[in-house]
Amino acid sequence: MRNIVVKSSLSLTVQQRKKIEDAFYKKYGDEELFFRYLEDKNLLGGVVIEDGERIYDASVASALYDFKRKGEEYINQILSDKKSLPGNWKEELLDSLDGKAGSVEYGRVTESADGIITVEGLTECRYFELLEIDKGSYAIAMNLLTDCVKAMLISDGSNIEYGDIVKGTGKIVEVPVGDALLGRVVNPLGKPLDGNSVLHCEKRRPIESPAPGIIERSKVSRPLMTGILAIDSMVPIGRGQRELIIGDRQTGKTSIAVDAIINQRKSGVICIYVAIGQRAGTIAKIIERLKNADAMKNTVIVASTADDNAALQYIAPYTGCAIGEEFMSQGKDVLIVYDDLSKHANAYRTISLLLKRPSGREAYPGDVFYIHSRLLERSAQLADNLGGGSMTALPLIETQAGDISQYIPTNVISITDGQIYLESELFHSGVRPAVNVGLSVSRVGGSAQYPAIRKLASKLRLDLAHYRELAVFSQFGGDMDESTGKILESGRKITEILKQAEGAPMSVDKQIIYLYLINGHIDNVPIARIKEYMEGFYQYFVNSDYSDLKTLRKQGVLTDEIRKVLDADVINYDIYFFKEKKDDAER
Repeated sequence: MRNIVVKSSLSLTVQQRKKIEDAFYKKYGDEELFFRYLEDKNLLGGVVIEDGERIYDASVASALYDFKRKGEEYINQILSDKKSLPGNWKEELLDSLDGKAGSVEYGRVTESADGIITVEGLTECRYFELLEIDKGSYAIAMNLLTDCVKAMLISDGSNIEYGDIVKGTGKIVEVPVGDALLGRVVNPLGKPLDGNSVLHCEKRRPIESPAPGIIERSKVSRPLMTGILAIDSMVPIGRGQRELIIGDRQTGKTSIAVDAIINQRKSGVICIYVAIGQRAGTIAKIIERLKNADAMKNTVIVASTADDNAALQYIAPYTGCAIGEEFMSQGKDVLIVYDDLSKHANAYRTISLLLKRPSGREAYPGDVFYIHSRLLERSAQLADNLGGGSMTALPLIETQAGDISQYIPTNVISITDGQIYLESELFHSGVRPAVNVGLSVSRVGGSAQYPAIRKLASKLRLDLAHYRELAVFSQFGGDMDESTGKILESGRKITEILKQAEGAPMSVDKQIIYLYLINGHIDNVPIARIKEYMEGFYQYFVNSDYSDLKTLRKQGVLTDEIRKVLDADVINYDIYFFKEKKDDAER
């Protein structure tokens, strides 16, 4: 026997009851049905029917809830045949809602603990579907079993009890997207955290979507400048690329990512910073730094703090990716930073263990590789017929004691198009950014560099790697020949030049000038004054050859004419620089 519960705000007439009963006899055929009629004043009008599998909701309370959530247009559509409400509007509303009941599948909570709920029913539920609990909480379906569904809560579930009704929404989590998000700080559900006005986004987008296919992609060929000389010259990043930033704790990974965002202030690139399990104080400092650099106006912050539950930390990068995909689909260029995927993997491991999924290496579930690959594959350079937009990903991974062979680091290295490896020893010795050129690589390479930078930096990587190799052996003492001494001297100067303070990104023309000087024009400059020499020559060139400077900025090409001007300027500047040095010594 199937029990059918009919709730209404007023007692139904015989004709109304017969209409409902006929509809269900038609639906279930010869099955024996038992109808139970209840009055519920909270419905305000209309009916709510439960048949053990689905809820048919045609109540005024539900309509008013949707009115609040969806706006006046929705409620006007429901009441389109009512120009004004008469005195007996509750009775008449039942007839006006006839045939307009929304049908949703439902189940009931049988267990709730540690942010995971078990639901019986929901036979049509899909993986990652958004579930709504009657008490205003939400969950995401994760385990689809034969007799129940296990879901992770993405909102407060402290008031959930045994027997609470859970409704399937038929869709996955959606977040607001669009220009209204620029300059804002939101949580992984798209709700503002910055205390500013309410978001008014006309469009929403599911946090999960398929990555662009091969035909939908185009070659990565346009540079995305980070403003960091060591990276733009030796480990170039192209628009649409996925470049991993990897290193131990406190080696400057976040600083590099934030500097890359700051460098996009005037480039037209929209930036998204996703904080995963970070301390609220750390996120606040990053926001303040971006505001001080005037970089928040084209940036969206998706913040999931360490105090948030594992579910919110887990969906945070997918939320940021969905926001970025909307801009990419409009033909815009996007830079997205995931800080960091180590904490994301830990959050997913926590969820999987609570769901009692089988664990594998280091207690991570077997599909931990898949969750990162399906996220990072969504970054791409789209083909011209799709608008030509791009999304460049900079995922961060934290290593332990410099070991890049651990499970999560090796996974993400195999997914990305290269990695920037930051070394603790270099960082603590004052070399910042602490890029280890031997372990850092960009698989896109020079195809995404400005021509002048590609040409001038062609030997820089090998020269620096050779220097660091010789520097290790030189620590043991012993005699060195003249050529080895020159290599070590040149390497020390290059290392000093590549040191760069936080929040001071270099323009394209300045990087070209610095690389030009590194190629054979600093041999006579003492290490103690090398930074002074480089900055002084750049200012000299800016003041004397502004037309050539504009060519370098726009095209990034070092023409023969500009090279001749630079050669002459070096000679003139050397006379001034070394004369000044001599005068200082005489004084």
